[in-house]
Amino acid sequence: MKIYRTDIEGVLILEPDLFGDARGYFFESFSRQRFEEAAGAVDFVQDNESKSRYGVVRGLHFQRGEAAQAKLVRVVSGTVLDVAVDIRRGSPTFGRHVAAELSGENHRQLFIPRGFAHGFAVLSDEAVFQYKCDNYYAPASEDGIAWDDPALGIDWRLPADAVVLSEKDRRRPTLAEAGKLFEYRKP
Repeated sequence: MKIYRTDIEGVLILEPDLFGDARGYFFESFSRQRFEEAAGAVDFVQDNESKSRYGVVRGLHFQRGEAAQAKLVRVVSGTVLDVAVDIRRGSPTFGRHVAAELSGENHRQLFIPRGFAHGFAVLSDEAVFQYKCDNYYAPASEDGIAWDDPALGIDWRLPADAVVLSEKDRRRPTLAEAGKLFEYRKP
């Protein structure tokens, strides 16, 4: 497995070694040992899956406080633009983002540590998306910021008239308007 560090500390892109032959292919999608060598100890406790159609933008989401989550995400089929935004006040990269194309073809994964908002845009006809989370979903701690906050400068690679949002995501505040976020702690 190849592990690439990004411009934001803690956010990683993982690319598995693919072994193929006439039968198809095989790859190791997760190895705790290899993952922890790169990211440190993370105890994943919940796996989620979503299916979405072209133009769907899910995000930018996070859970506050004790319910904060780190995520390891990947696409089983289709293609998405996956985005992690640093929302740790005091961080040298506060408000900056990492965007990576994840697909069923490239098998890449993105690791998003706690203290980040996360979202993705579906670029293919549909996409099946999987999340490994290190904390359980807690509806009372759910929060988010506006996917189209101009201060974030995210190019979602979708025409504006194609974007499909949930009602919650239509009403999210900008990062500047957001309430309590996370505090940066030097490693």
